[in-house]
Amino acid sequence: MHITITTAERELLTPQQLADEVRRLTANPAEWVTRVRLDPEGRWYEQIRVNDAYELWLISWLPGQSTGFHDHGGANGAFGVMWGQLDEYTVSRGQVSSRANLVTAGKVRPFGPHHVHDVRNTSAGAVAVSVHAYSPPLSAMTRYDLTPGGLKPLRTEGADDW
Repeated sequence: MHITITTAERELLTPQQLADEVRRLTANPAEWVTRVRLDPEGRWYEQIRVNDAYELWLISWLPGQSTGFHDHGGANGAFGVMWGQLDEYTVSRGQVSSRANLVTAGKVRPFGPHHVHDVRNTSAGAVAVSVHAYSPPLSAMTRYDLTPGGLKPLRTEGADDW
């Protein structure tokens, strides 16, 4: 179910403004807790708010589930963890970080338009739930393969693929 919010504001949000939106939503569990689903086939996700300036997604992660390396089609972004923890592997100058950024419950991770990452629930037995925000709303995402020579684009997905 999509909740569309009308707004006269057409300005794009900065990573910090998106982080603030994530914090606002996560501070009010009544808006999202009953929507959470678990899917053993892959991450479960639902777009829960969208307008011209930004969108919010709710995602649940079983142990071992991950996004794979991807970008956000030039959008600013932020994600925050409400339950559990997620590991984020980032790419800088074509090289994957050797250490994960650990994002624990209550933490929010903002990022800019050129950010490429892989987010994973590496827990052996705990579910994770997170909220993700993008501005402008996602229209494309490129997926990457990690090779010995670095990341290579695999495919670009459009909004109809989600």
